[in-house]
Amino acid sequence: MSDWKSVKLGDVAKITMGQSPSSSTYNEFGYGLPFLQGCADFGPKYPIKKVYCSDPLKIAESNSILISVRAPVGALNIADTKYCIGRGLAGILGTSVDQAFLNYLISANIYKLESQSQGSTFAAINSGDLSNLSLKIPETKETQRKIADILGTVDDLIEKTEAAIDKYHAIKAGMMQDLFTRGIDTQTGKLRPTIEEAPELYKESKLGWIPKEWDVTDFDDVIKEYFDFRGKTPLKLGMNWGGGSIKAISANNIEPGFINFNKEHYLASEDLYRAWMNHGDCSKGDVVMTSEAPLGVVAQIPDNNKYILSQRVFLFKVKPSSITNDYLYYLMNTDRFQNDLQRQSSGSTVTGIQQARLARIRMQLTRSLEEQLHISKILKSIDLGISDNKEMLSKYKNLKHGLMADLLTGKVRVNLNDNKVEKG
Repeated sequence: MSDWKSVKLGDVAKITMGQSPSSSTYNEFGYGLPFLQGCADFGPKYPIKKVYCSDPLKIAESNSILISVRAPVGALNIADTKYCIGRGLAGILGTSVDQAFLNYLISANIYKLESQSQGSTFAAINSGDLSNLSLKIPETKETQRKIADILGTVDDLIEKTEAAIDKYHAIKAGMMQDLFTRGIDTQTGKLRPTIEEAPELYKESKLGWIPKEWDVTDFDDVIKEYFDFRGKTPLKLGMNWGGGSIKAISANNIEPGFINFNKEHYLASEDLYRAWMNHGDCSKGDVVMTSEAPLGVVAQIPDNNKYILSQRVFLFKVKPSSITNDYLYYLMNTDRFQNDLQRQSSGSTVTGIQQARLARIRMQLTRSLEEQLHISKILKSIDLGISDNKEMLSKYKNLKHGLMADLLTGKVRVNLNDNKVEKG
């Protein structure tokens, strides 16, 4: 097991403070090194400015830590190549400490630099703040590398999971386009051939070419009842929030695909519920949509619990002979519907939509409930893949957070001999 020691960052790393080069050192033709002015110039995929710089004095080496020294102080990235860095950045390269370990260590201690930033125009830190940053590190580079390897393994899992989520989203976008223009052959369970492959399967409509079995309908044609409590408040009912456990759903709680009760929400009593929800109850699967601020975010009621629908929220009770809840939910998330929703909206300060305008939105619809079920099932399976991977991503991030708190403080120490970690 390795001992730990206290050091200053300047004792174990070379710190390069950026400085904006003179205009004569810029090169619009791409000669020299790419130039980064500040944290806004770099991100996960390094969108680099088209200007280059040949100033040899302010170079951040490849694999250096790039840290923003001006507001927002502490934004971090790792240089994927050599960069000329401007006044908003500093480059940190380990001299007597493992670089991968230092990357994680700086990230874990960035709060110390944030607390030291000062300035009347904008917050900033200087070279002295960086050099004097107090750190604790293991004596041996072997231990440092072992810690970095453990954290790197978790980072790899996080990166692969994020890539899987991106892939699922791309698949879903493509499937949404196909499913709501070509639909499903219920006999085979597969997408219909394209109009180029089988033009006899399609007909022309006011919304373009659609399968012959489909119709164009107004939104109002498939909705049995609208729940819209615009302008309704407990005070107007002579009551107040509180006094019970019934959750109120506001536009703030509705996020794409789900209702987030981790955000602030009101609670209501049974008396308020009965006075407020006098049109009826929410049911599992009912589609809800924000009517403004923001407009058009769609989700579904997750269960059969009681909920109060607050302002800026629509709930739709469908005509079950015409459309299923799941199909309506996915249809309302299509680009066509969302674009039409925006076109029908009004308001200069806050964009919203009135029920009468919403009712007139036209949409392409398969009248076959079996086909609707097929389409919804495919999209639900993709959503399940997204949800499972998001849950796994959250677990990996929590694992990394815990490991950083333990391994980068010496609270839990790695044993180089048997590839285990031990309490410090």
